Amino acid sequence: MKNYIQPNLNPLLFCISILLLYGCITPKDTAVSRKMQNLTARYNYIYNSKVLLSEYNEDLAQTIQDDYEKILPVYFDPAPQIDLVLTAGTANKQLDEIITKGQTVINDKSFSNYIDDAYMLIGKANYLKGNYFTASEYFDYVAKTYKSDAKTFIMAMNWKAKSQMELNHLAYADKVLDTMLRALSVYKKNLPEPLATTAQMRIYQSRNIDAINLLTPAIRTADNKQLRIRWQYVLAQLQEKENDPQNAFITYTKVENSNAPFEMYFHANLRRIKLKALISGYKVNEDKELLSLIKDDKNLDYIDQIYYQIGELFSTEGNYKKAEENYLKSAKASTKNQNQKALSFLKIADLNFKQFSNYIKAKAYYDSTMTVLPKTHPDYAAIAKKANNLQYLTDRYEVISREDTLQMIAKLPAWQREARIKLLLKKPLIGVPTTTIKENQSLPTSIFQNDDNTLINLTVGNGSKFYFNNTAAVSNGLADFKKRWGNRPLEDNWRQSQRSSMQESSEILSGGDVASVIKPIKTIDSAGKQNQTALEKDYLAKLPIDSAMLAKSNQSIIDAYFEIATFYQQELNDKNEANKVYLELLNRYPENNQLAAIYYSLYLNNNGVDQYKSNEYKQLVLTKFPNSDFAKTILDPSYSIKKNNLEDAVNENYNQVFNNYAKKDYQEVIKQTVSSLTDFPSNDLAPQYAYLKAIAVGRTAKVDALLTEFNAIVKTYPEDKIITPLVEDHLKYIAANLAEFKQRKLALIDFDSAEPRFVNQPKPQAKKPLEVAKPADSTKIAVKVDVKDLITENAGVKTDGVFNNATSDTYYYVIDVNDASLTLTSSRFGLGQFNRGNYPDNDLVHKLIEFDNDQLIYVTSFVDLDDAKLYESSIKDQLSKIMKVPASNYRTFIISKNNFEKLTDRKRINQYLEFFKIGY
Repeated sequence: MKNYIQPNLNPLLFCISILLLYGCITPKDTAVSRKMQNLTARYNYIYNSKVLLSEYNEDLAQTIQDDYEKILPVYFDPAPQIDLVLTAGTANKQLDEIITKGQTVINDKSFSNYIDDAYMLIGKANYLKGNYFTASEYFDYVAKTYKSDAKTFIMAMNWKAKSQMELNHLAYADKVLDTMLRALSVYKKNLPEPLATTAQMRIYQSRNIDAINLLTPAIRTADNKQLRIRWQYVLAQLQEKENDPQNAFITYTKVENSNAPFEMYFHANLRRIKLKALISGYKVNEDKELLSLIKDDKNLDYIDQIYYQIGELFSTEGNYKKAEENYLKSAKASTKNQNQKALSFLKIADLNFKQFSNYIKAKAYYDSTMTVLPKTHPDYAAIAKKANNLQYLTDRYEVISREDTLQMIAKLPAWQREARIKLLLKKPLIGVPTTTIKENQSLPTSIFQNDDNTLINLTVGNGSKFYFNNTAAVSNGLADFKKRWGNRPLEDNWRQSQRSSMQESSEILSGGDVASVIKPIKTIDSAGKQNQTALEKDYLAKLPIDSAMLAKSNQSIIDAYFEIATFYQQELNDKNEANKVYLELLNRYPENNQLAAIYYSLYLNNNGVDQYKSNEYKQLVLTKFPNSDFAKTILDPSYSIKKNNLEDAVNENYNQVFNNYAKKDYQEVIKQTVSSLTDFPSNDLAPQYAYLKAIAVGRTAKVDALLTEFNAIVKTYPEDKIITPLVEDHLKYIAANLAEFKQRKLALIDFDSAEPRFVNQPKPQAKKPLEVAKPADSTKIAVKVDVKDLITENAGVKTDGVFNNATSDTYYYVIDVNDASLTLTSSRFGLGQFNRGNYPDNDLVHKLIEFDNDQLIYVTSFVDLDDAKLYESSIKDQLSKIMKVPASNYRTFIISKNNFEKLTDRKRINQYLEFFKIGY
């Protein structure tokens, strides 16, 4: 028989079992029920949820990649999409479990003391999932419900502010923080998280001193070691940015000596070494601390950043050449960190633009930065804009350097000029410019090199560029020459690729033979030689050897300087740089045709900065140009508004006159134009009013009356670029056919309201480029190429999925009017006047296409982009007189035929302009 020993029942376990069983019964608001719910809510749900949240934050800290070149965010908070890339969705399960536990406490433990904790945990989980609006609502509920509990209220407002900051509602978040800080002052205890959150807001507001004052007590009272170390690093960054190197050095040292993650430790050490050099004032010694970091195997993945910091130190010392060398080393070492490679390229670009005045190299590196930098990078758009801006500036600086070079050669004795040009162009060009960057390539392939692989110095003298020493500029010139003219031999009439039989016979009779007229197929070498000689002859022809050519060259330089300064002032809002360029222009050309605008700009830019200079330039405008619009604006700030109102009235009146002309009410047109010229005697449309009157007279009277009107126009408006050239063309035609005109009862007949022309006025038979005939290249064969094939095969072609920048044989100049309700008949009439008067031999046609909200007037067609740009530059200053609508209602751009066919609405137009940035 077996003996069974029955163990004694443990009283404590028995009581706990009874309590647990009681907890499963429907809860009642009793003392026992509250205690039981508090026990289970605290340990079964709240404690476990906080453990899960802590684990999630630790994992998150390991996941986030910080950009140490920027001020770090105060918290480890992810962007909403971060969760999507975490492994197997583990983090999401953690957050979902926290939400479930919190909801259980709210639903099943309603008599416990942890309801506010549950709501806070649910809000935090939603915040970390990127559901910022939902999170903000939870925190707002806690703040309103538990406002009597100061600590709970403060923490709820803190997290509500964080949520609103993530929603980019910074103004609202700032108000929430103000309320929180008032409660915190009453609470009289420093809670680290609210202080750190407010510091983050101050960083967003660029109030760095306030952020420093908030982070300092937050660090002192923080319990979380990870956050405390992070805040110390942020504090050091802020101190460094506020030019407090001593305290920044101390704070970085604290981070270095702490248990910081290795990457943060490395960057703190790197910044500490840099600050030590700055504080001590000694020159950078590459054999000491920084290079010792390179030799340390632990830093193998950070070599690029070490070289970058060495470059920064050299740049601070003003040793820009050594700085560039180390930035290049950094770029070469950046095999994984594409952001660092892009940053190094950007520094090289800035050095070449600001310090070396090497604009072509700078443009190449800006393009390289954009090639390497991901489009999602927050600075991508700013860098892209900078690159496009630089292209605008580069073009004009090249004009200055080219004209300076040509003027210098023109001053030489005649027998030396050709030899000097030959000498300057003698060195062969190495390669073709491109801005494409390969994966591990440290230098853009657009940077030219000598035969010994050393970089060619593209600058000469004190920062100024000598055109023919600028290999890249000469290469661009040769490429442009070949693009327009092809391979041309050094001979008379070299512009003509196809000659008439009379020309060829003349050559034979003058001593040539038949064999010399039949040109053999050229080899590459002979073609290159001919290109060189043709280029030499082109430069010789452009030398400003007489006063007229010198004046034209000087004007090109003046215009370039003025456009550069205006661009700095109006587009980049860089008044200091604009002032430098204006003063350089005044120094070189004390008397020029832009003096009034220059003095006025200097007056505005110095106003409130250097009042003495501002007043000095103000007096120059008032005394030297008292009748200018600038002087009138100074005396009457509302002058420009009045002038715009007057222009609108003149345009509206002109449209009324034109409508009567279109209705063939010629007597009314004559009456209105006389009245308009009396009412608005000096307005910009006066020549066009006079022209309407003249052709109305021509429709109602004999040719003598018409000639009187035309001659009056030429005499009264000799400088006009729209009507006067057209009238002069009319006068030549009438003179050539005067007998026929004398026989007519009315001078002008066969009226066409859309395009009024003289009877039998000849039209050109062949389309030509704007200045000279474009050669037909007999070596090219027309092949139909699909755009997709072109984009994939030609590495230089870019596309945004709809538009592409492939070259075309047809380009349009487009005027986009953003109001479909405006009548553009008179504007099209003015455009036709300009085209016929300035380009009578090109047969330019303008057409209209309408979208729902936009109207496009486009001039067709140009045989290449250069021709379109030439037209654009010639019409730019006349457009305000041509368009009879407010300037704010239209914009212009150039577009290839293929891209034009893809324009369907304003959204597509904006997409095209955004893709090409500068409209091409």
